Amino acid sequence: MATTGRDEAMTGLTLDEPELQHIAALTVQHYDARAEAFRAGTHDHDVNQNIDALLRHIVAPAPLTILDFGCGPGRDLAAFSRLGHLAIGLEGSPRFVQMAREFSGCEVWQQNFMALNLPAERFDGIFANASLFHVPCQELCRVLGQLRASLKPGGVMFSSNPRGNGEEGWHAGRYGVLHDLSSWRRHLGEAGFSELEHYYRPTGLPPEQQAWLASVWRNSLSQTPPP
Repeated sequence: MATTGRDEAMTGLTLDEPELQHIAALTVQHYDARAEAFRAGTHDHDVNQNIDALLRHIVAPAPLTILDFGCGPGRDLAAFSRLGHLAIGLEGSPRFVQMAREFSGCEVWQQNFMALNLPAERFDGIFANASLFHVPCQELCRVLGQLRASLKPGGVMFSSNPRGNGEEGWHAGRYGVLHDLSSWRRHLGEAGFSELEHYYRPTGLPPEQQAWLASVWRNSLSQTPPP
């Protein structure tokens, strides 16, 4: 099935390699075309709760080495750097990569989420804030396994995704999957992570208005998974 940029559900379909490449390319194009507006609209978002959730579970001594997976324009890279940590960004959008380097002064890798090239056991923590939901379900366990292998033994990953009931497909030019807690637990468990905590955001709102599922996970396996 050829994918398009219009809204459509694709749950249950098997995507071939050209379709996966098309999904990645269109999603990156979406962000590139709206990079300035995205930065302006998210620059003042308070994600300290998420940053604190990652850092408090890491047992390694500071300074920590943190991968900001899907770093966007670099807001959170700068936050980790201000706290004294070594932060490295990873981003698919060329425009975001440029913005993040200029804004944070950090090293930023331009990589497709579905074609990662990560060093083994490099990071104390991974901060995946509003990024992993762009990975199609059929590729998620593989991608999560690659992220886990880049963590040091006992390392920690934070993730935040929009909530849903497994809906997968295009929305406003971006491909994404809306996970619920049970399916997210299953994916992370299959990839070798153990849950540390989860919560819903924004804090203080009724449950039906908390659109984001945040969770923290420890690398529970020491061996590197097969590619």
